[in-house]
Amino acid sequence: MAIIHHTTLKPTKLELLTAWLPSRPWYAGAGEPRLAKAGGFRLDDPDGEVGIEFMVISDDSGPEAVCHLTPLTYRGAPLDGAEHALVGTMEHGVLGPRWAYDGCHDPVLAAQLWALIEGRVQAQAQSVTDAVDREVTRSYTGSGLATGQGAVPAVEDSAEGTLLAAPDGTTLRLHRVLRPAPQGEPLLPEGALGHVGGAWQLPDGTRAHGLFAALHAGTPG
Repeated sequence: MAIIHHTTLKPTKLELLTAWLPSRPWYAGAGEPRLAKAGGFRLDDPDGEVGIEFMVISDDSGPEAVCHLTPLTYRGAPLDGAEHALVGTMEHGVLGPRWAYDGCHDPVLAAQLWALIEGRVQAQAQSVTDAVDREVTRSYTGSGLATGQGAVPAVEDSAEGTLLAAPDGTTLRLHRVLRPAPQGEPLLPEGALGHVGGAWQLPDGTRAHGLFAALHAGTPG
């Protein structure tokens, strides 16, 4: 169970992301980001060592506000071989130095994300300890997944988002730019094996729900 500490972070997560986001091919803002937290959820690391957060942030740097999905992991020491995925370092008021990574490149996040899709773990509230996030939806229509504990998926970033190819042949398309789903429309895309959906706050204060990620057999078209 992840314990949520309500304490200081220097720099803050939003400050780290402000510097990091413009380097991403899927970033859809304009100029320097102007960020605000808009939602998200957490997953538990079974070993209790790695913080896992799927953060939704809004950015009003352009003519229209954009919401991005930014999976992050937080570690108490550097992750070997993941220097390219480092978002930055922070000083946590309780835990001390923390290394923040693009979670797509972290094997702990990958294992727990596939477990969420299959229904073996539950999404946790972003800011409350030991509370299930009921707004997160998931589905899976295939047989048992075998992604391999500790395996790092092959990660490919593009303007369309991020693809994570697992050792078992499944591929997860992560939606980095979020769009609200039409009322009553199913989130599972045609041909997909599973999905993760969630909710976030739009700049006008309304609550939106949409697709975060879709799982496919092989590489999606």
